[in-house]
Order: sequence, then C-alpha cells, then structure tokens
Amino acid sequence: MREARMCCDKGTVEAGPELLTGVSLPAAVIHEAPLAQNLEWMQCFVDDHGARLAPHGKTTMAPALFHRQLEAGAWGITLATAPQCRAAFAHGVTRLLMANQLVGEVNMAMVAALIEGGADYYCVVDGVENVSQLGRFFAARGLKLQVLIELGLPGGRCGCRDTEQVEALVAAIAEQPALALVGIEGYEGMIAGGDEIAAVRAYGERLVETVRSLVDSGLLACEAPIVTASGSKWFDLIAEAFDNAALRERYTPVLRPGCYVVHDHKLYAGAMAEVKARHPHLQGELRPALEIFAHVQSLPEPGLAIIALGKRDIGHEPDLPLPLRRYPVISHPAAATTPVDVSDCHTTHIMDQHLFLAIPQNAGIAVGDVVAFGTSHPCLTFDKWRQLLLVDEALKVKESLVTCF
Repeated sequence: MREARMCCDKGTVEAGPELLTGVSLPAAVIHEAPLAQNLEWMQCFVDDHGARLAPHGKTTMAPALFHRQLEAGAWGITLATAPQCRAAFAHGVTRLLMANQLVGEVNMAMVAALIEGGADYYCVVDGVENVSQLGRFFAARGLKLQVLIELGLPGGRCGCRDTEQVEALVAAIAEQPALALVGIEGYEGMIAGGDEIAAVRAYGERLVETVRSLVDSGLLACEAPIVTASGSKWFDLIAEAFDNAALRERYTPVLRPGCYVVHDHKLYAGAMAEVKARHPHLQGELRPALEIFAHVQSLPEPGLAIIALGKRDIGHEPDLPLPLRRYPVISHPAAATTPVDVSDCHTTHIMDQHLFLAIPQNAGIAVGDVVAFGTSHPCLTFDKWRQLLLVDEALKVKESLVTCF
C-alpha cells in the first residue's frame, strides 16, 4: 500500500490477512516461492562462473529484499544515486557499488558521511573534470574514495569511449591522493542493433583487457581489482567473458543484474528464454514473482471491463499490463481462491487510475472480482509503491516489504 492510501488509517498491512478479502486493492504482491527460487538460481549461476553478485538495488529499493540477496551470498548491493546508497546503508548494507558518477557537492558530502560511517563505497568516473572535483572534495575531508573507470560505448550514455580517454583518466586519478583506482566498470545494456550477441561478447572482452592493462600499469590501488558489468538481459554473456582462471585468481569479477529478483512476465521472460536457448544444459530458470492485484470496477458495455488499476499502480512500458488470472470473489465466492484463466482477455488502454480490459462475451466476470496482472520490466512498478506484500501459495500475507524511493 502506498502512503496516500495509508493516510486514513495511519497504518500498513500487517502479516496475516488473506490478500483477496482482507487487503485494500490494488496491491503490489510478491509471491514467496518464485522469489526464493530466483534468489537461489542467480546466486548459483554467478558462483558457478567464479564471479561475485552485486544486485542492482534501484530495481526494488526494498531493504528486506537487499538482505535476502545478501543472505543468499551477494557480495554487495549496486545503487544508482547517493540518496539510494544512504538509504541502503541506513538499513545495514555496508558494501555499496554506485554504478554511476558522483557529481555535486551535496551528493559528495552524503557519500563522505557514509564512508566515515564505515561504508565500503565505490563509484565510477569517466572524465578528468569530475576526477579533479572528487579529488579536491575528499582530500579536504581527509578521506579516500574508491573509483572505477567507466568504459562506455559510442552513442551510449556515460563512459570513456576509447583507450586514449582511459589513459588520460588513469593519469588524472594518479594525481589525486584522495582517489584510489580499484577497477573497471561498464554496462552492456545499451548495445542494440546488428549482431547484439557478438557485440556484447566483444564488450565483455574489452572490459577484461582494459582491467588487465591497468594491472600492468601498476597504477591500481588494490590487489584484486574489480571488473564489473551486467544488466538483466545479457548477464550470461558477461559472465562468460569474466569466467576464466586468471580472473578468478587475480581479479574480482562482479555481475550486477537487478530485475532477476522478481523477474517479469514478458521483457525479461523473453530474455530468460534466450539465455536458456544459448545454454541448453542450464538447469532451472527465473520465474515471475511480482504481480498487481486489482478489482473489476465496472462492466459498462459488452466486451469491456474497467479495472481499478492505473499508471499510478503498475508499469506500462514497454508493454501494457498483462492479465494473468481472475479470482471470482463475487461471481463464484465458494471458489474465490481458485483462479480462472483469462488468456482470452487483453489490456487495450491504461489511464491514471483505470485499466481497459477487453473481455469475451459471457465471460462470467462480476464487479468486485479480482484480476492479477503481470508486468514487463519490474522497475517501473516498484517505484510506484511504498509497500509490497509477500504472499504464500494460499495468498496469505506473510510480510510487508517497505521500499525507500
């Protein structure tokens, strides 16, 4: 439940109620069994490739999920901003990999306080001016800031585009006593068009070769430098690039997928199918765990159901919400917890608080029935909620998972 919905009763959903009849809907729901499977599956995958896992926390910003990931074996948590790092540290996460540039003195001060408080913090750099600003600020605070050089892509977002930029950045960092160069960072998710698989593999190899050249330069400030990349689509290809004996022994390879923790029903479901196709002997797979439950609000005309669910509640890019199951709370109350197939229904439009669902004639749907929807790209749903509900197979609420957006 979000803050706006809690303002009347000043409370949150506690463990115990039945989701379909004891919770104000719409509600964001995480299913316990697939969540547990996803945590174990990804950690095993990363371990098998001799790497570390630093899941991207911006996906969920849910400290309870951070701790589940760490308890499963994660090396640290990746974040995108200084406030996100502060929130994670406040909830007990001590190793923070900020896969972004640290810019602005207010943000630098925030990070300085984290380091002074004991955080093992890392950020990325890709420009000489930013290096100079960081060096001056952290020297004045008497602190050492660990940085990784970001290796970018032509036409992509941040990151050094060529070897000359990397070399200039290495020299600039060496002139700043307050900065410690500890490795290389990248993000392959911007690769698109042409032979994407070959391009991702080449990028992974470029990351490895760059960190090796830095080791040879003698300018790295640690014995086991970090080489890190991987979003949630190409994690297997980056793992392949990082998976060799030399990297395992002399480096710290770190993968950073985030969406795996709850997966999804289309975008990353398709990516998982491609991973399985590339690795036919890979055992198990990720499963969708995040759904939004909402009431049928109106049946204004034949073939149309209006659902009490909108853009304020669920992500709608790159795909509209996907109807998964209907629970006949009103139409067949004796079978309320027995889901009904809705594969013949589809979302046609979504507004702030209303979703248009095309339904077949004589569908048997009643106002007050509940429909569960899946998403494509879970990040765009998490940030709409201040609380998600962990439920068991009987749809009983087990825990409230608070977010820190």
